[in-house]
Amino acid sequence: MLTIQNLKSKIAQSPYQAYVYSYPHKTAYRPLTPPVHLPELWAQQDRQALFLYIHIPFCEMRCGFCNLFTTVSHNEDFMSQYVRTLQRQAQRMKAVLGDASFARFAIGGGTPTQLPIQHLETILNIAENTMGAKLQEIPISVEVSPETATEDKLKLLRSHAVDRVSIGVQSFIDSEVLATQRRQSTTQVEATLTRIKEIGFPTLNIDLIYGLPGQTVNTWLQSIQATLRFQPEEIYLYPLYVRSLTGLGRTDREWDDIRLACYREGRSLLLSEGYTQVSMRMFRRVEEGKGSNLSPSSPVYCCQADGMVGLGCGARSYTNTLHYSNEYAVGAKGISEILQAYIQTAYESFDYAHYGFQLNAEEQRRRYILLSLLSDEGLNCASYRQQFGSEVYADFPEFSELLALDLAIKDEDILQLTEFGIERSDTIGAWLFSEKVQELMQGYELK
Repeated sequence: MLTIQNLKSKIAQSPYQAYVYSYPHKTAYRPLTPPVHLPELWAQQDRQALFLYIHIPFCEMRCGFCNLFTTVSHNEDFMSQYVRTLQRQAQRMKAVLGDASFARFAIGGGTPTQLPIQHLETILNIAENTMGAKLQEIPISVEVSPETATEDKLKLLRSHAVDRVSIGVQSFIDSEVLATQRRQSTTQVEATLTRIKEIGFPTLNIDLIYGLPGQTVNTWLQSIQATLRFQPEEIYLYPLYVRSLTGLGRTDREWDDIRLACYREGRSLLLSEGYTQVSMRMFRRVEEGKGSNLSPSSPVYCCQADGMVGLGCGARSYTNTLHYSNEYAVGAKGISEILQAYIQTAYESFDYAHYGFQLNAEEQRRRYILLSLLSDEGLNCASYRQQFGSEVYADFPEFSELLALDLAIKDEDILQLTEFGIERSDTIGAWLFSEKVQELMQGYELK
C-alpha cells in the first residue's frame, strides 16, 4: 500500500536504492502455467503503433557495473546460430501479429555492433522484410560501443535510415574507466564520436555514469565538458548502481556516496548549456531542422499504452495484460544455459509465452502512472481518466501525499515532479510498486 510514512522513510534514505525504468520489474516475472498462446493474446491488442525491439546479447567485454543479459563467450558460429534463431522467431511473430504497424524500432543488447557486418545487415533486414517495419519512416535507435562502431558498420546503419546512435562512454577519464573493468581509452572514444558525427546521424546519445570508483565531482564535470565538445542531441546521466553478480558487486569496497552532488552539478551544467531535462537521467538538446524519421502523418508510440514486440533471447514484449520474455540471468553460466535453450527452441514454441507477468487492472494503472510521472510530461489526470474510466486520486488516495512532501506539483490536470522529486525518481518509482510486485522481486533468485 502507498503510505505517507513509507514514502517519508524512503525519501530520507539515499536516492539510489534501486534503478527504476519500467514496470513491473523483470525480477517479478515467473513461469506462466499454462503458457500463453500469443495469437490470442495479440489479437486483443491494438497493433497499429507498436515498438519493435531486437536484442543482441553479445559484448566484447563485461563491464564491472553491468547486470544486463549479455555474454562475452561467443564466436562467429554461435552468433550465426543466434541470428538464424532470431529469423525463425521473427517469422512466427509476423504470423502472430498479422496486420501490424511499427511506430518505433530499436536494436539493443549487449552491443549490436559486436555482430559481424553481414549479421548486422541481416538484423536490419529482419526488421524491414520479415516484420514489415518501414525503416525510412520511423525513428530507429541502435546501441554501439567505442570498440565496435567501425566506419563500415556505421555507414550500414545510416544507409538503413538509423537516425539515433547511443554510445556508452561512461567517463572520459581513463583511470575511472579502467576501474569499471572496461578496456576503452579516451583517444579511442573521441575517434569513434568524431566518426559518428561525420557520418551524420541526426541524433547522437552519450551515456555517462556518476559515482564511479575514484571519481570526484570535478572529474565528473570534466567528463560532461568533454561530452559537450561533440554536441550530442541527448545525454543520459546514470548513477552507478552496484548489483549482485557484477564485477563491482563482488568487491568489498565501501561506496562513497557523491552521487547526489554529481547529479546536481551535472544537471546544472547541462541546463546552462541549453539542454532540457526529460527525466532524472535524460537530457535533450533540440536543434531546428534536425530530428528523427517521424513525420506528422506517422503513428506515435506511447510507452504507457502501446505494445512492444521483442525479438531475441533477452528481449521483453509488452501487451496491455501481459509482459513476457525468456528467463533472465546475470551470471555467465545462467546466461549460457538460457541462450542455448533459445537457439534450440522449436519453431512452433515461438507461438507461446512461457515466462512473464500478468497485469490486472491495478497493475495497468500503476504502470501508466509510473511511466507518466517519471518523465517531463507528467501524469495527465484527464488522459488517465479516459484510459481507465476512473479518477487517479480515487484509485490511489495516498498518491496526493506526493504534493505534501513537495515531490510533485499539480497544474490544472497535470501532476509533475518537482526538481526535488525528479532527483528522487527511483525512490518514487519503487514506492509505486504494488505489494505483489515487491514480494515477487524480493523472492527472486538471481542466476
